[in-house]
Amino acid sequence: MLDIKFIRENKEAVENSAKNKGYDVSIDRLIEVDDKRRQLQVEVDELRTKRNTLSGSIQGGRPEQSVIDEVKELKEKLSVLESDLSQVESEYYSLLKAIPNVSMDSVPVGASEDENVVDKTIGAPTVKTFSVKNHAEIAASRGWIDKERAAKVAGSRFAYIKGDMVKLQMALIQFAFDTFSDEHMIRTIVEKAGISDLNTKPFTPVLPPYFIKTELYDAMDRLEPREDRYKIEQEDSWLQGSAEHVLGSMHADEIIDETNLPIRYIGYATSFRREAGTYGKDMEGIMRMHQFDKLEFESFSTPENGYKEHLLMIALQEHILSSLGIPYRVIKKCTFDIGKPNASGVDMEAWLPGQNQYRETHTADYMTDYQSRRLKTRVRKSSGEVELVHTNDATAMALGRIMIAIIENYQNEDETVTIPEVLSPYLKNLEVL
Repeated sequence: MLDIKFIRENKEAVENSAKNKGYDVSIDRLIEVDDKRRQLQVEVDELRTKRNTLSGSIQGGRPEQSVIDEVKELKEKLSVLESDLSQVESEYYSLLKAIPNVSMDSVPVGASEDENVVDKTIGAPTVKTFSVKNHAEIAASRGWIDKERAAKVAGSRFAYIKGDMVKLQMALIQFAFDTFSDEHMIRTIVEKAGISDLNTKPFTPVLPPYFIKTELYDAMDRLEPREDRYKIEQEDSWLQGSAEHVLGSMHADEIIDETNLPIRYIGYATSFRREAGTYGKDMEGIMRMHQFDKLEFESFSTPENGYKEHLLMIALQEHILSSLGIPYRVIKKCTFDIGKPNASGVDMEAWLPGQNQYRETHTADYMTDYQSRRLKTRVRKSSGEVELVHTNDATAMALGRIMIAIIENYQNEDETVTIPEVLSPYLKNLEVL
């Protein structure tokens, strides 16, 4: 969430940013409630001090009745005021949490995802001399996907992934871990992207838990929309919807020494979403499933380097797609589409010949200190000052979608799939699946 002091001092900018994101917020009401909250807190503190002073004066002896009556009256007044304060604080935090992060000036203003901006296109769409098929047709023919039996066992929108497709996924995972845990590779990517004065510390591989507590999910501002999440019955927990949900909350209530920043993770997790409202072509194959595997980047940095980390993650995503030889384009998401906690958001879209269109494979999100304020994740600077860290998360690989892109772009007329050169060493130097 945003700092109330920042909101008071930048009321118009906060209101305009919220409007551009499609949120109807009442800054005036928030300030009014905050004023009331502050006044009540002063009154409560004064009564507590007076009560404690009187209570201390009557210890060790029989007090006069007038003193007893006064203490009793103070307790009654305090009880009423504390109840009022609790209600006002509840409304205050509800209003405060509803205000989205302020978009950076570089984010295009738009009222729908149709107003996202294509920043650049890399590689020409793949052209074949034969009639191309989509991944679902090829995978079904090769015995790599079985949705019918999965529906029998688990319900719709699940799949068994089998055979060479499993090997392909494992190769992609190992390729990602090897690449991004290598400092030399990070340095090479940073230099190529022209990001100046950025630490080239590698990413630490993580296998995170799949559960997340309600309080931390909410603090990450990733719990909503709840109807798209899976709640664990009889538990105050949810199945995470992406690895960054449990990576970004790792350091809640911690103060990190500046010398340890940036902290960079690449986490692998099976994630769960209801994917409500999807239909048509997205129901074919494994494009949108209730269960899917992802590799996610997460970083914690000083405020000075927060945006540079965002640029780094975009460069890492481009490196993945370029290394795999998949045509793609970079999309600057508009204000409406970047998300409530984000100050900036960028998508990568890969070309899918079987669908004859670009489809999203990666997202990079920069949250500034919006998440860390509620998570209380802080950094102790060399000066001794303590301030909030800045957080970034980004898709390293949405494994299902990357495999879709590989199958469709590298398909052969006989329904075999040529293996991207960088993955061949992870598949016993095979050239074709």
